[in-house]
Amino acid sequence: MNDRLRIAVVGTGSGAFAAALKAVEQGAEVTMIERAEVIGGTCVNVGCVPSKIMIRAAQMAQYQRCHPFDGVGTNEPAVDRRAQLAQQAARVDELRYAKYESILADNESISLVRGSASFLNRKTLVIAQAKGVMQTLHADRILIATGSSPSIPNVPGLDEVPYWTSTEALGSDQIPEHLVVIGSSIVAVEIAQAFRRFGSAVTVLARTRLLSREDPDVGNGLRKVLSTEGVRVIEKTMASRIGFSDGTYTTTIDGEKITSDALLVAAGRTPNTGGLDLHIAGVETTPNGAVVVDDYLRTTAPNIYAVGDCTTLPQFVYVAAAAGTRAGTNMTSGNVSLDLSTMPAVIFTDPQVATVGLTEADAQNANINADSRILDIENVPRALANFDTQGFIKLVIDVDSGQLIGAQILARDAGEIIQSAALAIRNRMTVKELANELFPYLTMVEGLKLCAQTFFKDVKQLSCCAG
Repeated sequence: MNDRLRIAVVGTGSGAFAAALKAVEQGAEVTMIERAEVIGGTCVNVGCVPSKIMIRAAQMAQYQRCHPFDGVGTNEPAVDRRAQLAQQAARVDELRYAKYESILADNESISLVRGSASFLNRKTLVIAQAKGVMQTLHADRILIATGSSPSIPNVPGLDEVPYWTSTEALGSDQIPEHLVVIGSSIVAVEIAQAFRRFGSAVTVLARTRLLSREDPDVGNGLRKVLSTEGVRVIEKTMASRIGFSDGTYTTTIDGEKITSDALLVAAGRTPNTGGLDLHIAGVETTPNGAVVVDDYLRTTAPNIYAVGDCTTLPQFVYVAAAAGTRAGTNMTSGNVSLDLSTMPAVIFTDPQVATVGLTEADAQNANINADSRILDIENVPRALANFDTQGFIKLVIDVDSGQLIGAQILARDAGEIIQSAALAIRNRMTVKELANELFPYLTMVEGLKLCAQTFFKDVKQLSCCAG
């Protein structure tokens, strides 16, 4: 008789696999359920991996078109999107095999069932398979890791036109003459800049402002960068109607009609929980369908856990993976929590946007006596050596303790800088301690030290190595 703990995992993305592997380490037997044709979830297939490849390729095109160095020629790049897409798809296939398919094939304690799952009761799933076959699966613990899908706003006419979501945009082998983007958050700005650099005219429509969930300084700074590159950003506007005829889209905003040959809808994402019948199992969700979880990844049903984009957690793949590992532990023998207080986030525009901790507004809303400083990147020696001085570093401190509590960065390689700020916050460093740390000269991360020093002195009066 098999007395191993039986765990069912609905989904096969990064959070699902992290949980499955951890649970197997603890002696459990795991069955994964996937309704899509391929395993691996959003990140490797239609999200992080293909988008970053495309963004990097577009950056290379931009470097050919313009750069700051005298004596090095420039030229208008010849962009073959089909060839670039083939390379992108090959790397996606390679990573999906290495990180998902091969792991599944090599681990006898993890099995895969194809089909769409729904709850029959708290410990039983019904899986609708091909040709009308229905399979019943009983489990001691169940993990929901079904991810999310693009949200589609209620714009008249939109449901009648062949618009792109991020999936179609990243998978298109064509470079449109004019791309209109509905949305102004992470996916919208990353793809907008990439297509602009490939040669498209691009218009971005922001309902409020660019990157409305970020510190306003970040959104304003990125808007200026995009505008410099020729991206038209229209803020405080909404499309009132979408039309399509003979390959041309007509997007109506505030009386203006904008024509384009491509339309990207990048207005956020919605949890994939609609067909799970969660109410039958007693799993609570938010009004938009996100599964409510606590710090231990537990849902409101005792034996059911959830991780990833289908939950109330931040929608980042590394958060999903970290949550998955902890859920795998908690479903077996442990009791570990997920602490997101120093969660770094990166937007892969150029320059990048990177944040961690609290903004000054967040701190004030939490009744923290906060202060901040902004260091323009032109004060960072490495940026001067790169002839690339766009952006800034902003640090937020708790005045009463002197501790660093937040950082917002708009800069080349901001994503490489932000983890140092996250570690400083995690270790409760004061801004004075950060200012006194040794940072290697001619690195971008030295900007953290320089910004920390601005709380006490004028860094323009320092010698070159910011001692």
